[in-house]
Amino acid sequence: MISRVTTQMTMAAAQSRLQAGAAKVADLTDQATTLKAIRKPSDDPTGTATAMQVRKDQAQAAQQARNADDAAGWLATTDGALSDVYDVLGKVRDLTVQAANDGTMGPTDRQAFVTQLQGLKADLLASANTKYGTRSVFAGSSPAPAAYAADTTWSGASGPGVVRTVGTGVDVRADTDGSTVFGTGDTSVFALLDGIVADLKAGTNVNPKLDAIDAAQSTVRAAQADVGVRHATALAAQDSLKSLSVTLEGRRSGVEDKDLAQAVLDLQVSNTNYQAALAVTAKVLQPTLMDYLR
Repeated sequence: MISRVTTQMTMAAAQSRLQAGAAKVADLTDQATTLKAIRKPSDDPTGTATAMQVRKDQAQAAQQARNADDAAGWLATTDGALSDVYDVLGKVRDLTVQAANDGTMGPTDRQAFVTQLQGLKADLLASANTKYGTRSVFAGSSPAPAAYAADTTWSGASGPGVVRTVGTGVDVRADTDGSTVFGTGDTSVFALLDGIVADLKAGTNVNPKLDAIDAAQSTVRAAQADVGVRHATALAAQDSLKSLSVTLEGRRSGVEDKDLAQAVLDLQVSNTNYQAALAVTAKVLQPTLMDYLR
């Protein structure tokens, strides 16, 4: 059976092709304007799934970067505080040596040493209560406003402390247990200074206290070494996450974004084809005198 193609059918087919061409031009115009290759999931289902996973990875990397920044800042603050503590203990040692070697020390001299040592104790307490933001760096996981109270009682909490995840399977502890650095109760550095002051007031030789001061300084140095290792891990994570951020953005852009030059070229080609189709269709379907005579 031979199908008869009527003028109406030809016009309908031509109109359908022209509408498709116009829709393509409009779509490519939108792409060139927004530079987005995917504007709705149906544009590219596979690309959409890939883009969603990349964006998920980006969100995770961004959170890890914030964690690394927080840990690095916290540990840098802690390292500075420990340096101050070590320096203060060095001054305590110098004063103790002077007091132990001064065989002619009178009440006025003794009181001068006492005053200086009490001032250094206040400096130690201030360093022990160093904060990063609103948190005390030596209080562990405790939200207490200060690691050590005015009476030098430790208010912190031992245990895992404040941990920041800075990578897949990489955690960094940001805080430092103040009880291991400064001690607690009768074995704290504060009690050590109180003992030196008490000996001075009583006229007792303070030379035996030097070993305890040396031990306290060694403890601080060990804490600094530990903080240094954790700080290095946080800094390395910062660098790694910056590189990962660039890589992930490149992957996202490769899936979601449209290259400007390519978008303009595609639009020009599509628009040229559409204009040519319009011209050809108009010429083919242009009515003739014979059409009206039939």
